[in-house]
Amino acid sequence: MLKNISVVLFRTKYPENVGSTARAMKNMDCSNLILVTPPLWSMDRAMPLATAKAHVIVEKAQIFPDLKTALAGQTKVYGTTARTGGRRKGVLTPATAAPLIIQQLKNGEKVALVFGPEDKGLTNKETQLCSRLINIPTSDESSSLNLSQAVLILLYECFKEALDAPFTPSGPPEERPTTFEEQEILAANLQETLLAIDFLKEDNSDYWMLPVKRFMARIDIKRNEFNLLMGICRQIKWIIEKSKKIIDNKPERPSQ
Repeated sequence: MLKNISVVLFRTKYPENVGSTARAMKNMDCSNLILVTPPLWSMDRAMPLATAKAHVIVEKAQIFPDLKTALAGQTKVYGTTARTGGRRKGVLTPATAAPLIIQQLKNGEKVALVFGPEDKGLTNKETQLCSRLINIPTSDESSSLNLSQAVLILLYECFKEALDAPFTPSGPPEERPTTFEEQEILAANLQETLLAIDFLKEDNSDYWMLPVKRFMARIDIKRNEFNLLMGICRQIKWIIEKSKKIIDNKPERPSQ
């Protein structure tokens, strides 16, 4: 879906930022990179920051002498700005711009996202070439974003909006609940272990075990947690048995 988006970098000062922007574009399945009069362009400096998968984006980047020429053929142009107010009214955020952009792409339009120089951004003259402006909200104490960060944020919102279904991480496999039999086995094992470490006393141990069983019922132990607790019990009982053998085999000290 993002293949009809062009990322336009206007007078980007540092080739390294072009490389890291290409990497961000590759992450979001966007491949059209346009450079407008980059003052210190060097593909050798850009490539290391692009990483191997995004090299082709840098290699195929188009370079134009001015912004008007670079935007020829685009049907919608979104400029980015850190400043608002004055002439820059009706500014969108990435989240509010993304649905508009994706709908325009679905309608067969070509969309350009324009990013200005790292130190100054787009001037009023350049923003007048844009259909709409987008501002990325940031902390008042630190509002400056790296160029590739800004590109990634905007493309991420578009990528997320373009998905057929909301993305949900798969996470670890769901473990089944323990059965009644397993719960009884675990409770018996815990009771033996608690007796072995003298936490429970032999006298009426079943009664004093009841709070532990109620606690186990509340936390809904899963099968993997059952295995974990059974392993802990085995290890504790093994250490106790080992300690007993050491004590039993310890020679008595001779009487004085």
